[in-house]
Amino acid sequence: MADKKNDSGFTVTDRRLFTSEGDLRSDVPEEIAPPKASAAQPKASPDEPNVPPVPGDGQASLDREMPPPPSAAEQDAQAAAYKQSSQDMDKEVELSGHSAKDFEITFERFLASLYMTAMLQLGLMRQQSEQPRVDIIGARQTIDTLSLIAEKTKGNLTGVEQNFLQNSLYELRMAYVEVTNALARPPQAGPANGTTGR
Repeated sequence: MADKKNDSGFTVTDRRLFTSEGDLRSDVPEEIAPPKASAAQPKASPDEPNVPPVPGDGQASLDREMPPPPSAAEQDAQAAAYKQSSQDMDKEVELSGHSAKDFEITFERFLASLYMTAMLQLGLMRQQSEQPRVDIIGARQTIDTLSLIAEKTKGNLTGVEQNFLQNSLYELRMAYVEVTNALARPPQAGPANGTTGR
């Protein structure tokens, strides 16, 4: 699955470093050049493992070289293939009696998707046939993602978008606090036999 030939005349290269099971792929050539040794950064001894920096490690992650992006030709070919595939899908949607416009992503729909994801992660909503499940770490990350979007888009949103984003953040933060407080509370002891006393 490393390379596939497509009928449109371009090659798709699988650049993923990990398999679907999370294991490091052995058939992918290493694209990251080894860091250059400098006086400020001593070279690791042969006995020390060469561990890549983890995001959030400060300067170490900034010094890490990123793999090169796809070439302009690869990006153009990919964009053309994506556009053609989207047009084909839109035709199928139209034939089924729906409007393709109903499925277009807007900024509000993107925010609503993150809002719904956080509500599911908080266990406040659920899929129709499933039990509610709490993923408090996932919920926090989704809320933090919305906060990051609010910070990075400050001054670039319409009034409606800004209100939607701020209201979503307010509701999700309040729900997060309520859920984490409920999880931290010890269970309430009830009567042993299930009846109420008189």
